[in-house]
Amino acid sequence: MNITILGSGFAALTAIKHARKHAPNAIITVIAPSEEFIYLPSLIWIPSGLRKASDLRINLHNFFNRTKVVFIEARVENVINGGRTVVTDQGEVENDGLIIATGGRFIKKLTGIEHAITPCEGIPAAEKIKQRLDGMFNGTIAIGFGGNPKEPSAMRGGPMFEFLFGIDNLLREQGRRHNFKLVFFNPAPEPGKRLGPKVPEHLVKMMEKRGIETHLGHKMVGFEKNLVKTEDGEFHADLILFMPGMTGPAWLPDSDLPKSEGGMIRADLQAKVEGYDNVYVAGDAGSFPGPDWQAKQAHAADIQAKVAAGNLIKSLKGQSDFEDIKHELICIVDTLKHGILIKRTEKGTTLLPPCRLMHYAKRFFEWLYLSQYK
Repeated sequence: MNITILGSGFAALTAIKHARKHAPNAIITVIAPSEEFIYLPSLIWIPSGLRKASDLRINLHNFFNRTKVVFIEARVENVINGGRTVVTDQGEVENDGLIIATGGRFIKKLTGIEHAITPCEGIPAAEKIKQRLDGMFNGTIAIGFGGNPKEPSAMRGGPMFEFLFGIDNLLREQGRRHNFKLVFFNPAPEPGKRLGPKVPEHLVKMMEKRGIETHLGHKMVGFEKNLVKTEDGEFHADLILFMPGMTGPAWLPDSDLPKSEGGMIRADLQAKVEGYDNVYVAGDAGSFPGPDWQAKQAHAADIQAKVAAGNLIKSLKGQSDFEDIKHELICIVDTLKHGILIKRTEKGTTLLPPCRLMHYAKRFFEWLYLSQYK
């Protein structure tokens, strides 16, 4: 049994663990650009100095040795031959079963988007935010996010709320919040609604209480060096943080794999790529059926990866009792001081008020999660 897994992010690492668990004797090959994992959820703490780059960058060499996988440092260029061949910049790799977990990419089509920092692009972006904040004595900081209109789930709003409240608290701790104007902008009139119907009102009230201005419900037009432009007008900003919507990986448009309208790999409820045998997808690269509130997040990627790995092994063994993806959204929106626990399932939404314990719970989960890969 020869299994290939593409990627080294949340979905890929979970797929590796569960593939090895269910197929202890399989040959597992991992293809990724580097032998490291970046813990993206904690980028929010880099501007305050609570975390630094080395805390979030994990070398996976020991983990790969423990799980007995073959690592190939390469970039994926295509998947051909019905999924049995992965084309990379270092040659072709054959498989009996494939799990695609290469992640997605941000849509950088808005005019002037180079003037905005996209925080979740990685550690350099978060470090740039810290550098800019440290060098500012006053001014306007604009923070917002967009989406992919053809792939409603392909957005990352949670981290932007965290950067917003985290920067607000950081400036207060430094005794200079009064020198700054904070503006939150979003094309949706009720940002955060995927987290639950009552969440937008709760978050906006938090912003009002903290003196954070809002610019909501107006389609984005673009940016200039110190300007945020919407269909309802424009406003000045000395620092702009913006998370655009997401689409599939860079190699996907040239592939024959089935694509959703939003440019992601179409899969069924078992995480199987439509029309392909023994090819599965998990995480940001995939477009899955399900409720319209299921957003892209690490927790969802882990769930999809478990299902993908388990179902692939069952398929390779000739079994047919496949598992469905369980739709669930869990996050702690951190404010640097407190955390707001939000959980949404088919049964409804649980929203807890800001609590200092939840801030430490988020930090503990980070330690627990990373310890398994060191």
